[in-house]
Amino acid sequence: MRALPVAGSGRAMAGSASGLRAGGAEGGEAPGGRLLPSRRGGEGAQLSAYERKRLSNISENARFFASLQLFESADRLRKMTLKKKTERIKRVKSPKAETKTTCRRSMRLQRIDPLGIPLQEAEAKVESPVEEEHARLPPGPHPMVATVQEPETDTFLSTWAKISQVEGKKSEESSRNLESYKAHLHRMVLREEHVAKMVTSRIYSVAVHPSESRTLVAAGDKWGQIGLWDLDSSLENGACVFIPHSQAVSCLHFSPVNPAHLLSLSHDGTLRSGDVTRRVFEEIYRNENHSLSSFDFLASDASTLVVGMWDGNVAIVDRRTSVSSPEILVDLHSKTRTVHVHPVNRQYFVAAGERNVSIYDARHLKSRSQPVVALNGHSKSVASAYFSPVTGNRVVTTCADDTLRIFGTHCLSTLAPVLATIRHNNNTGRWLTRFQAVWDPKRDDCFVVGSMTRPRQIQAFHASGELLHSFLNEDHLNSVCSINSWHPTRFLVAGGNSSGRLHVFQE
Repeated sequence: MRALPVAGSGRAMAGSASGLRAGGAEGGEAPGGRLLPSRRGGEGAQLSAYERKRLSNISENARFFASLQLFESADRLRKMTLKKKTERIKRVKSPKAETKTTCRRSMRLQRIDPLGIPLQEAEAKVESPVEEEHARLPPGPHPMVATVQEPETDTFLSTWAKISQVEGKKSEESSRNLESYKAHLHRMVLREEHVAKMVTSRIYSVAVHPSESRTLVAAGDKWGQIGLWDLDSSLENGACVFIPHSQAVSCLHFSPVNPAHLLSLSHDGTLRSGDVTRRVFEEIYRNENHSLSSFDFLASDASTLVVGMWDGNVAIVDRRTSVSSPEILVDLHSKTRTVHVHPVNRQYFVAAGERNVSIYDARHLKSRSQPVVALNGHSKSVASAYFSPVTGNRVVTTCADDTLRIFGTHCLSTLAPVLATIRHNNNTGRWLTRFQAVWDPKRDDCFVVGSMTRPRQIQAFHASGELLHSFLNEDHLNSVCSINSWHPTRFLVAGGNSSGRLHVFQE
């Protein structure tokens, strides 16, 4: 841009725009309001040199500002500003814009790796244990010492040893008709004194002592604690907590031949037997390379055990040998959550984990790991599979596809037929132990399972799919009892929740 002339630049520039509208160089107005004659007129010769120079500057400035087109640019800017404001208001108020608003999701949540390749959808996750917060206990036996050693502890252990010497009577409840059985279920109640926090963390396993005279319940939690509770004593005198493991105690059983022994299996790779007569936790099996998930008694005298592992291996352990290594270790090629032995033909056991539920013959595990019977139809991971306790003619499975299935296993052929399916909410989520439907040991056709239904309850089903009864108490049961266990001869059910609390319903 060229420099404007100095002479007359003060008031002349201020009036340059008006000079444009007034005709530019054709005429003007002198300072003080007098009219300036046109240069075309005769009076132009009477102007001084200064005035002529001033008029020339005004004309040049007017032409220059006209070439800039300031008024047109101002109009365009004004229109653009109004248009942007209108668009902004419409965008904020537009309902379509609101519906399209989405939260930002990371690549991990979108199942895309950093290279942009879509990842495979994961199946319903089988909870492989990864707990490493507590160090493993050293190998060998550990003394049975309670976390809080009090004078009442000796009394408690003596009571446990005493009631274990009396053989429990055989129940005839399996021959009762269904209506009589349902009447017993309705008489089972939960009292305030039968609710107690036994362990500090989430309960993974529950076992009930077979005594007819006293009620003794055991619970294992996430961090290796085992709590025992004598309900016939006050809570201060009738409870003890031991720590024989360093990780979750996923399986508990009182020995079927000697209830003074409480066998416990943990994710830390150890299987122990708590002997109350010797006040020691013996080590039955140890495998630090594999995380253990479940076990059952392969022989009726509890001399041999079948042990399942999270990576799909299964071990046969003989307690009569002094060698710590298993007799057999076979890979079933599928994660194993539970193992359970047939109650009559004890060479067979059922293993469940991912979508595969199969029955194996322990006599042929050395040569092959192919199943004898496959229980098909599960679309997600299976939390448990158990034979019916009297004949073994049924297997109940609990699957993450929100279905309970009852299979017919009276004939161990290639495939087991599905006798009944029950729609059941098994979506326990991350903070609850997964449900496991367990048979009533007194009958071959009834089982209980935890429930997500409100009010909180434990549900009893018939093998046909009929809901027989719901154990509930809105005053004393306000949480989900994921893990439940029956008394073998009495009408008593113990349920454990994810805060370490036991609830005992009994007739």
